[in-house]
Amino acid sequence: MKNAREILKYIGPGLLVTVGFIDPGNWASNVAAGSSFGLKLLWVVLLSTIILIVLQHNAAHLGIATGLCLAEATSIHLNKYLAMAVLSSAMLATVSTAMAEILGGAIALEMLFKIPIKLGCLIILPFTIFFLFSNSYKKVERWIIAFVSLIGLSFLIELFLVKVPVRDVVSGWVTPSIPSGSLVVVLSILGAVVMPHNLFLHSEIIQSRQWNIQDEKIIRHQLKFEFVDTLFSMFIGFLINSSMIIIAHAIFYTKGITVESLPQAQQMLKPILGNFSATIFAFALLLSGISSSITAAFTGGTIMAGFYKSPYNIEELPTKIGIIIPLVLASIIILFISNPFKALIISQMLLSLQLPITIILQIYLTSSKKVMGKFANSLADKIILLIVAAVVIGLDVFLLITSL
Repeated sequence: MKNAREILKYIGPGLLVTVGFIDPGNWASNVAAGSSFGLKLLWVVLLSTIILIVLQHNAAHLGIATGLCLAEATSIHLNKYLAMAVLSSAMLATVSTAMAEILGGAIALEMLFKIPIKLGCLIILPFTIFFLFSNSYKKVERWIIAFVSLIGLSFLIELFLVKVPVRDVVSGWVTPSIPSGSLVVVLSILGAVVMPHNLFLHSEIIQSRQWNIQDEKIIRHQLKFEFVDTLFSMFIGFLINSSMIIIAHAIFYTKGITVESLPQAQQMLKPILGNFSATIFAFALLLSGISSSITAAFTGGTIMAGFYKSPYNIEELPTKIGIIIPLVLASIIILFISNPFKALIISQMLLSLQLPITIILQIYLTSSKKVMGKFANSLADKIILLIVAAVVIGLDVFLLITSL
């Protein structure tokens, strides 16, 4: 019982990261996967989640062992110009992320209240800024955990309303296949689950658990319970992402319907599962859009503060500017988008293309004894991380070759 209470004290940072990979971009990628390819791409969700656990734990490892987030460590330990290039690419990835989050929230507002998408975007934008500027980290964390819980409950309800082919689901998880025409969706799922901004985010929010980083015993204790938090949180995200594909398979793929927009998916739910199901779908999407917009903006603040070798601090100007930049740029881009659903999928694919830069950066920093001291990656850690990097880079190269 004592250990259980101890574990509960550390649950939180991982759930903030989980929001990032159950965001509207994931919805678009998963609905596209399930409606177009059935259960054949479930293995991508499983593979991506395994990769995510390895990388997120490693990012948190950096934060716990050094007291620095990934952005700070980049500025401190890399050549100035290289650090600027890497952090700039990370900020661009955060803009792409924020675009998907705000767009998803705006689509949900259109579903629920018939608010035009561009107007909905202008509603989500100030709400997100106000939320981050007026709440402490602990309040944000509690709100995000509540949002994740409601999103999970929404999909659990949806899952009980459809027939789940358990044997086919298990087969989809463990049988890799890339059906013709599915590569962009495969990359979008990978980019939607393993998101570069989440690696920066996790290394920052883990700092909320205050400890003495000079005490090796405390660091090892933190690392143990952080890993439990990461495993628990990523498993929740894995179940939610899988359920999206399973529901899309059951409702659309089995009837030969290819979904090309989230509102289309909602409208098709009504005659099949009823108005209640369609409302749950839209409500969960709204929660996803709001919560993931908050974490994307949080990351923007972390990255901008990192340019100045400082931690996230809402009282300081770099953090405030970093919060505003991705949200405002993303909103401007949305105003010129003609196909929101396609934009969601492409935004996630773009994240997968930036991901190798962040992975290589992270492996370099966490393998350096100068940065990590005795907590630097072991040989086994390095091998696992390099395999992960090879898989991600290999998929990206494959996409570029086939595109050309």
